[in-house]
Amino acid sequence: QVQLVESGGGLVQAGGSLRLSCAASGRILSYYDMGWFRQAPGKEREFVAAIKWSGGSPYYAESVNGRFTISRDNGKNTVYLQMNSLKTEDTAVYYCATDRTVGPLSRIVGAYDYWGQGTQVTVSS
Repeated sequence: QVQLVESGGGLVQAGGSLRLSCAASGRILSYYDMGWFRQAPGKEREFVAAIKWSGGSPYYAESVNGRFTISRDNGKNTVYLQMNSLKTEDTAVYYCATDRTVGPLSRIVGAYDYWGQGTQVTVSS
C-alpha cells in the first residue's frame, strides 16, 4: 500500500511558476515509475509527465513539454513537478500516481494504481 500526498498548488498569474511535490509513505517510492496527471472541470483526467524509478527518461505531454520538468528524490520519497511559463489552460487539479506496469512509461490513466488526493492549480490571466 502506498499513500501519496500532493502539495504546492495555488493561484498564480499567467507566465508564473509553481513547484508541486508528491510525498509518498507506506512503501519505498523508488520501487515505482511515477506520473503526474491533471483534470480540469468537465474534462477527463489527462497525462502530464512521467519518470522512471531511477529518475531517468522523463516523458511529457506535448502541451507541457519545454515548460514543465518532472524530477524525483528517492531519498526523500518525493516526486516533483516544476511548472514554468504557466498558462490559463494549465488550470486543473494535479494528481501524482504510481505506475503499476513494467516497461516503458505510460500516459494511460489505467496503467496507474495508487493516486494522491490532488492539489489545485489556478492560473489567472
